[in-house]
Amino acid sequence: MSPAIVMTFIYAVLSMVGGVIGYQKAGSKPSLISGVITGVLLLIAGVGLLQAAVWGSWLAIAVSLLLVITFIIRLIKTRKFMPAGLMVIVGVATLIALFPLI
Repeated sequence: MSPAIVMTFIYAVLSMVGGVIGYQKAGSKPSLISGVITGVLLLIAGVGLLQAAVWGSWLAIAVSLLLVITFIIRLIKTRKFMPAGLMVIVGVATLIALFPLI
């Protein structure tokens, strides 16, 4: 399994778990909804990558880029590493793994 596929699945799980934790700790429904939606989209992208479908890499890049931008903005606003900093680091690592597939 390629690093791009592994990183996409890791980012998917991290996104979903983060959404659930955000809901449990702060009662944030937007965190839950966005975490689950982006996580599912990344899982779908990962399946596409497993099947060597071009759309899988583009979907993974689009969702990862959206998450990285969102969490950079959040990191700047809150200046708290968790969870924004972690999501930025994993997102950038995912994008780096995905770019050779384009």
